[in-house]
Amino acid sequence: MSTIETVQFKLVPGTETAVFEDLDRKVETEYMARRPGFVSREVSRSEDGEYLVIVHWATPEDADATMNGFFGAAETQDFLAAVDKTTVRSARYAKVVR
Repeated sequence: MSTIETVQFKLVPGTETAVFEDLDRKVETEYMARRPGFVSREVSRSEDGEYLVIVHWATPEDADATMNGFFGAAETQDFLAAVDKTTVRSARYAKVVR
């Protein structure tokens, strides 16, 4: 079953948008896209600076395996340092087949 994860967050005050968006691309290409079951990832930013990340996975197990290693991976550390952890909200959904 296809799995969709969402993560919403703001940046640590003082983090430049362009710098963060380079870090975000690096996380996607050097970490996320290389994980088994990764399908796609999209990132949006609201007018007030909140980011919304939507990641599509082949299975919930693929999502779990990737996220279990995310916080300790060398490729994600600069990205994580730019995220205000107090603003993070996440959810997971099973895709509804029509």
